Amino acid sequence: MDHSFLMRLIEIDPMKAGLLAVIGAISAMMANRGIAVFHDGLRPLIPEYLEGRMSRKALAATSFALSFGLIIGFGLPFSLAAPIILVHSLLLGTDVIGVWCADSRKGLIASGIIGALYAIALMTGLRSVVELFSHMPVNFMDNLGKVGDPIVACFALFPAIVVGYQYGYRKGIWVLLATLVGYLATQSIGSLSFGGLIEKPVKLDPNGTALLLSMLAMFYFAMKERPAQAEGGTQQPGANEMLVGLFSSRIARIQKNKWLLVLSGGLTAVAATMSFSLLAEGPVSLQLMAHGEQHSAMLVALARAISFVPLVGMTAIATGVYSPDGMKFVFVAGLATNNPWIAFVAGCVIMLMEIQLLTKIAIGLDKYPGVKACGDHIRTAITRMLEVSLLVGGMIASNAILPGMGFMVVAGLYLLNRTSKRPLVEMAIGPIATIIVGILANVIHIVGLG
Repeated sequence: MDHSFLMRLIEIDPMKAGLLAVIGAISAMMANRGIAVFHDGLRPLIPEYLEGRMSRKALAATSFALSFGLIIGFGLPFSLAAPIILVHSLLLGTDVIGVWCADSRKGLIASGIIGALYAIALMTGLRSVVELFSHMPVNFMDNLGKVGDPIVACFALFPAIVVGYQYGYRKGIWVLLATLVGYLATQSIGSLSFGGLIEKPVKLDPNGTALLLSMLAMFYFAMKERPAQAEGGTQQPGANEMLVGLFSSRIARIQKNKWLLVLSGGLTAVAATMSFSLLAEGPVSLQLMAHGEQHSAMLVALARAISFVPLVGMTAIATGVYSPDGMKFVFVAGLATNNPWIAFVAGCVIMLMEIQLLTKIAIGLDKYPGVKACGDHIRTAITRMLEVSLLVGGMIASNAILPGMGFMVVAGLYLLNRTSKRPLVEMAIGPIATIIVGILANVIHIVGLG
């Protein structure tokens, strides 16, 4: 038996490990019963199995095909760079575990046990890899953290990109200018004092203020857009309203299992607090959490959660299957406080409200089509921003590790990935290439070529 692995297991905070294990167990059990899965592409397949049109074996094979590449090529590289676990690494894995276990009482118990062990192994394994890298002759862990530096500087830009996608280049430029003005104004003010009310002046974060202003501008444009009226001025039933009427039994199925989902939401919120720093909802908030930018991470998590309302809400209504972290607002609750008990209560309340108001949220989106379209554009804009930021960050970090050659390796892997029959997600190339450069630097050092 590997005694070093046992020592690392003992050193891990038992409270954090226990929390992650419970989240892993609950998520795997919900996937096993078809109550909730994390992967948006897997959600529509669950009713195909439940209603007898798809075999369990085919469902399991599909879940593995959908999730494995994302875990290896997306979740783990970002988790290593922080190191905070990107939620994809955990919940995509529990999807696979839950679906692969048999649809029986024994399978349910097995999925819970394996899900808990997977969560602990993920936490321990990431720590082991970080320790391994830090003990190499060329320690590149500090430079690996530079991969996310451009994200911290650029994350406030995505609302301008959203407006550009949705309403045109010129309006996007105006939002970009407002973002830059907000950044410069906050930077010049520096901090605010409140007389004798607060002992220390409150330091203002230029990035966070710029993001807040640009988000307000983005939602101003989105809220102005209203649905077209039919001839005679009558309002026709919206697509979502008709969807709600068609799949009312599937909505009832989600609400039947609400308490398990509520528990999952509360625990996820606790794991997202800066005091635990266990889970991040996305690469941007993960990097901001790693840099201690709690409020900026919260704003990004809020924008991402808003973007997932149409996607998670509509797929939940149509399939009767929810997500173990809901519409992602539980991460906002976690980042809004460092108190785990407050985070737990807030996460539970938010998840309960999401489920209870699912029908009203869907119908409400019919009244604001701009907000619904905005959700899709937010995900696209963040992805594009991440691709550029992480490619630049990967080059900066790789050049710091291996001057000159680092640029070459990152650019080569990025361009060659596009020629692959099964390319990796482009935003993951920067972190992966930087890890490869770090290992290459150690090989060169060992053989004496450096």
